[in-house]
Formats: sequence, C-alpha cells, structure tokens
Amino acid sequence: MSKKILLLSTGGTIASAPTEHGLAPAADGRELLSRIAPSVQQYQLESEDVLNLDSSNIQPEEWQVIARRVYQRHLGYDGIVITHGTDTMAYTASALSFMLPQIPIPVVFTGSQLPLADPLSDAWENLRDAFAMAASGQPGIFLCFNRKVSLGCRAVKVRTTGFDAFESVNCPYAAKVDSRGLRINPSVVRPAAGLCQLKDQLDCRVILIKLTPGFNPDIFDMLLGMDYRGIVIEAFGIGGLHFIHRDLVSKLQKVTEAGISVVVCSQCLYEASDFSVYETGKRILEKGVIQGRDMTSVAAVTKLIWALGQTQDPAQVRAFFETDLAGEITLD
Repeated sequence: MSKKILLLSTGGTIASAPTEHGLAPAADGRELLSRIAPSVQQYQLESEDVLNLDSSNIQPEEWQVIARRVYQRHLGYDGIVITHGTDTMAYTASALSFMLPQIPIPVVFTGSQLPLADPLSDAWENLRDAFAMAASGQPGIFLCFNRKVSLGCRAVKVRTTGFDAFESVNCPYAAKVDSRGLRINPSVVRPAAGLCQLKDQLDCRVILIKLTPGFNPDIFDMLLGMDYRGIVIEAFGIGGLHFIHRDLVSKLQKVTEAGISVVVCSQCLYEASDFSVYETGKRILEKGVIQGRDMTSVAAVTKLIWALGQTQDPAQVRAFFETDLAGEITLD
C-alpha cells in the first residue's frame, strides 16, 4: 500500500517567481504537487498551504503556526514534507524538534536554491528525496537537501548559492541518497518513546552575541534594561572569553544573578566547546553560565527560546540544556 504524505507549503524560493522587486513566493502547494507529481506517483499526496512567506520573515510566531498544523494533521499521514525558504529553514526545523517531542512520523523540511519553475532548479531532486524520507517510517524532524538528510536540530546553512547549502554539524547525516537509494543511519535516527506532545510556548526574548576582540561588556547592562531573558554567546575557540581590559566575566556574573540564562557555545562550526580547559572558560563556569558543548548556534538559540517558553526558572532551563532532547547535543 502506498504511503500517504502531506505537503505543507510555507513559501520560500522553491515557490517563488520573478517580480519587479525580485523573487517572491507565488506558487501554492497544489501547484508544487502538480509539477512534481509525475515523478512521485508511488505516494498518495495531499497539500495544504500554511504560509506564503520569504523565510526571512518566518519568526517564532510562524514556528508556532507550523508546529500546530503538523500536530493537528500528523495522525492522518505516514509522513509530512514542509517546503520552506532556505535562509531560516534550519531555525524552523530545529525549533520544531523541541516543540514536537516524540513525533511518530517523519517530518521533513526541504526547499531549493532556485525556484521550481527554473529549468535548472534543484527543487525536483530535493522534493523527491524529501518524499522518500517522509515515506521511510523514521520518526523525527529532518532537513533534506542535496541528497542528504540531517536531524532538524543539527542542520546549518553554510552556503548562500551552492546546491550543497546545508550540512549536518557535529553529527553524522541521518540518511543519504545514492545509487543504492535512501540509506538510513540507525545510529542517528532515534525511535519515538512516548506520545507526541505539542509544546509550542516560546519566549523570543533571546539574543545571540558573537564575541570579538575589544567587545564592550557594558552591552549586557543594556540587555538587562531591555528585558531579555536569554543570551547565547559565541565565544572564542574551545571556550575563551576576555577578562583583561574589558571584564566580560564579571558582567556575566551580574547577568546570571539577575536570573537571565546564558548559554555559551564556540564560534567554531565544528567540534565541541569545553570550558574546563582554560582559565578563561573555568571563570565563566563559576559564574553560572551554561555550556553549549557541540550544539550549533542555531540549535542553542532555538532551544533557549523554547526552554524559556516552558519555564522562567534558570535552574530548569539549565536542566533542559543538560539533557539531549532531540539529538541536538552530545553529552559526556
């Protein structure tokens, strides 16, 4: 019996057409399906339009819209494919990884670097592969692009124009497509272990800061006055922050004592941060910051937005970050 798959469209390049102001979303889900249908006849396909936006305009409020639609519809399908613009696709996929724990079916994000209507578009390949992953029976939130499937919480956009736009960072790919077909990596894909829940409360009072030499710590006083509840910092290397000339460590102590959750990751895309190695890192651990370990900045930001939506208790937020919820972090 053929698998029943739902296509949820949200706009993005894959659905775009030229306008006098540049590319803008135009095609709806039905048109996307009508174009791709001849090459995916082995599935029972249906479509729904959720949004029609350039993904730069998809923010936490839109994550909630998408997550709620997936939750409402997931029991009637073997899998769901979500077409989405590439610019923030990794953020949305990561956010849904936390908002829809124990989702029992594959939910696969995909898109393209060229519109589907372009004769050279990568959309055809990405959609075919995404439908194959959606029909695989492997539960979870995934991002499919350029014949590779990442966990939603490990994907990062690393190229602006290349068709190999996404990588799975610090985690093997969940699946790849080659001459042997769709090959699942069972060490990455985890089985659902309970009933799916919708945990869609979010708190977007979170900011990401990338440290540079000479960074002025007084900016944290401004953030205190702006009612931010969470801060993600991309530190140097394995976990360095300066405290000579400009004492960032003391300022972070003030921030954490005010009840703000601070997560510190590395600016390096690959491998884990470890703040136990150098004096600079040990100093901030003593001030109550949370180690991001090998999480991507995308996952750290989305997880913190989600965690603060569940609780305002810094101890509970820390507990969330010390737990691997969706494959987003490697714990010792």
